[in-house]
Amino acid sequence: MKRVGGKRKQKWKTYTYAYRHTAVTQHGSVYWRTASREVLNHLPAEQPLHIALQTCFSISDSPIWMDSSTRAECHHLEKSIGGAQVLANITGSRAYERFTGNQIAKVYKQKPKEYSQCERISLVSSFAASLFIGDYAPIDYSDGSGMNLLDIHKKTWDETCLNACAPGLKEKLGSVVPSSSVLGNVSSYHVQRYGFSPHCSVVAFTGDNPASLAGMRLEEGDIAVSLGTSDTLFLWIKDPTPALEGHIFINPVHFEDYMALLCFKNGSLMREKIRDNCSSASWEEFSNILRSTPPGNNGHIGFFFDVMEITPQVVGIHRFNAKNQKVSEFPQDVEVRALIEGQFMAKRIYAERLGYKILPQTKILATGGASCNQDILQVLSDIFNAPVHTIATANSACLGCAYRAAHGLALQSSASTFADIVKAPQNKLVVTPRPEADKVYQPLLKRYAECESEVIRASKIL
Repeated sequence: MKRVGGKRKQKWKTYTYAYRHTAVTQHGSVYWRTASREVLNHLPAEQPLHIALQTCFSISDSPIWMDSSTRAECHHLEKSIGGAQVLANITGSRAYERFTGNQIAKVYKQKPKEYSQCERISLVSSFAASLFIGDYAPIDYSDGSGMNLLDIHKKTWDETCLNACAPGLKEKLGSVVPSSSVLGNVSSYHVQRYGFSPHCSVVAFTGDNPASLAGMRLEEGDIAVSLGTSDTLFLWIKDPTPALEGHIFINPVHFEDYMALLCFKNGSLMREKIRDNCSSASWEEFSNILRSTPPGNNGHIGFFFDVMEITPQVVGIHRFNAKNQKVSEFPQDVEVRALIEGQFMAKRIYAERLGYKILPQTKILATGGASCNQDILQVLSDIFNAPVHTIATANSACLGCAYRAAHGLALQSSASTFADIVKAPQNKLVVTPRPEADKVYQPLLKRYAECESEVIRASKIL
């Protein structure tokens, strides 16, 4: 949330909000019962929300992102639209079980009566905004991109996708708006019950991943890498090329551009396992190995998937020597570098498949537990041929919402850019790419992709 002024007693001028956890925000849906709009418009200030709204929902157990039971609906949607790649070309992603369009399709199939009694379907983000404005809030472009329903190029609902999921869905979803849109002021309910200023503006709410892009202050060509239990990439791109892996969303800061998202399950836990096996469970020794082994690892390439990976869908450890021959093991020092190089080469390859381009001004913003290891970041910098900065932000999603609030309000009176509004400390430059690294990794990236294809092919045979 954003408050203009430093004193607690000052009135609130602008407000926006995003839940901290993905499980709460993105891909969840809320089903408003017919006639609920009238209730929302006239909330009694003497009642808490859970009492005032207790009759307003046609479905009490609304699905969230953890629901992975919509495989049949995903197959139906892809078949209806002409295939997984066609769907990705339109909506930015192939059909995913947790995406809202497929969840709605299952609700319609299993609970047709409850679906027919619903007059509006909100995402959790637009639901929360609705509570503040006292009316149905529109879905924003960026969070709406995670539904398998929105044409990310035309920025409108795709009729074929809608019809494949459920009847009358366009009317139930309402309109979509840019993420910087000011939806209006807070309702009288919040003025009377909580003392909000009646002039408090509400900026469109969005999902936590788009909000994180804003919080990390990415710009065109930048890439944010979160190195945690799972590794996640956020990318700012202009010319997306949707693929069967990863997601393309409409950019929450500049809606003519796009953000891409890639997630890799085998992150820090895999790094810790190799650390334990190859460097006596010592990060210091692990770092010493990275410093003492050459970039490119003398041509050795490894794939380390302790659990089934998302991108690609492969499990197991697969090693290749400099002649592209599979081998059963590496020396410990080779194993350590193969792990780190393999993880970062995969990230660059899949990012470029989604349309990412390394530009002269490109910088990498690193966060997460492994971002404190400068030797790991040096490999990241070398492979992407770009400088790496670290981010001090503890919660980039919440900070991004504060930035978006200020930006949305400023756009009402001027053409201020996001960078004009956000006056935050610069991120810390940690490492820069070594001069000869790009010459080493360009051919190695090609070999990595070839070896990955072999791993995928072998996995399908098994």
